[in-house]
Amino acid sequence: MNQSSMRRNPPPPRTEPPSLAERIRLEMESFTPSEKRAAHLLLSHYPFAGLDTVAEFASRAGISAPSVLRFVTRLGFSGFPDFQKHLREELEAQLLSPLAKASPSDKGQGAPALASFAEAVIGNLRATVENIAPAEFDAVVALLSDPRRHIHFTGGRFTGALARYAESHFRIVRSHVDFIEGQPALWRDRMIEIGRKDVIVAFDIRRYQEDVTALCETAARQGATVVLLTDPWLSPIARVARHVLPAHIVAPSNWDSSAGLLLLTEALVAAVTKRLWETAKPRMETVERLRNERS
Repeated sequence: MNQSSMRRNPPPPRTEPPSLAERIRLEMESFTPSEKRAAHLLLSHYPFAGLDTVAEFASRAGISAPSVLRFVTRLGFSGFPDFQKHLREELEAQLLSPLAKASPSDKGQGAPALASFAEAVIGNLRATVENIAPAEFDAVVALLSDPRRHIHFTGGRFTGALARYAESHFRIVRSHVDFIEGQPALWRDRMIEIGRKDVIVAFDIRRYQEDVTALCETAARQGATVVLLTDPWLSPIARVARHVLPAHIVAPSNWDSSAGLLLLTEALVAAVTKRLWETAKPRMETVERLRNERS
């Protein structure tokens, strides 16, 4: 193969491995009942539940200590200390700030900036798709397609823009869609309207925002269904979320990439539009007519 053909057909970008939380979600259906109890406990307080002692973890999960150790071995760890070491490493990754990451001059010298970044993002997109169970994605589509549900989008400092992007599309294809600001002063009075027919779709990635978490926890207590779009290490909102869609976000930058979240957003918009086409089409036609009217 000559050099020019190699340039035309570069090797596929390396896929980032799944986080432990992603692996557990993907393998959940193959677990024994005891393993499922351990998995549900770990995911409900991820990763902190796994940092307890074996006895404490077993007690909280309602299983025996040997069952906990079998669960850890099933996940591929040599023992509980190895399992906890991995969780501590993931916790450190969760807490990374842009300043805590490597200096932009520390790596990637000599590589074309655009091509290098694009390769990393393409890898993120592949990893995002590979590590989400199709049944979980389909369940979110079904929920967002239910005309009896009122859909509320929300997000944080940066992810709020993605939430607004999603809201703008869903508002066209279906009714009962809005955006809730993440700041407590702006959402607390909205809670009087939130109940069992409501769905909160929250966007939250590392350096997770406590105000968005508080919004989702309050909504969940009032019976709302929470859908979370997050990173592989899982926002604390995962504790109250019925459905979780993690996106891979690591990039050769001091900033995380939102491309995976955007992929999930646009895939949800496409799938819901297709499912609701009989009612979505006349809504879209009306929007186009109104846009084309002269004032």
